[in-house]
Amino acid sequence: MRKISAGLGFSLLLSLTACGNDMEIQDTTKIISTADSVEVTKENFDNQNPAWKPYSGEWIFKNSELIQTSVIDQFPIILREDQIFSDLDISVDFKPLSGDIDASGGIIFRAKDKDNYYIVRANALENNYRLYSFIDGQRQQMASAKVNPPDLGKYQKMRVVAKGDHIQAYLNGELKLDYHDASYKNGYTGLWTKADSVTAFDAFRVSTLEK
Repeated sequence: MRKISAGLGFSLLLSLTACGNDMEIQDTTKIISTADSVEVTKENFDNQNPAWKPYSGEWIFKNSELIQTSVIDQFPIILREDQIFSDLDISVDFKPLSGDIDASGGIIFRAKDKDNYYIVRANALENNYRLYSFIDGQRQQMASAKVNPPDLGKYQKMRVVAKGDHIQAYLNGELKLDYHDASYKNGYTGLWTKADSVTAFDAFRVSTLEK
């Protein structure tokens, strides 16, 4: 059993004991407010940026977007390796363009390398929003919530706030996932897709949390 903070309600505790199952957030207490964070990274993908390092997939800076176009890689990922973050507030706009097997977009945080990181992803072909960890390249589902599938061809916003072992994930401004895990304490940020997903990204933002 992972540690649950004292501030969470009993009903949320019950929902978290079945890790990986779809769950409804009942205690919407936020980790932070906007006044508690300082923006460090702001990226609109207007120009090629060497801070981004692709490890799989085909990532293209085009028309003020970063687009992943490969349809043959299992997990296309790109990391931004200019800064390491611990407690952070990270967000990105993503637009699933196509995919028959998968049509997803994901946001990576606390990445040690291309095989070890946290990922929150949404999928236009499924009605779930999920938090995974990758450990030595092996994916483990940690938390999942039912959501309306994101629309193809339309921008959506993902946001993750992580402080210590407490992780909260939002989709289009609504808190959907609340989980505790201490596998990774700090690392790089990045973006992610899966299988034959062709996905565009924009408005990448990272803020550090005040102590």
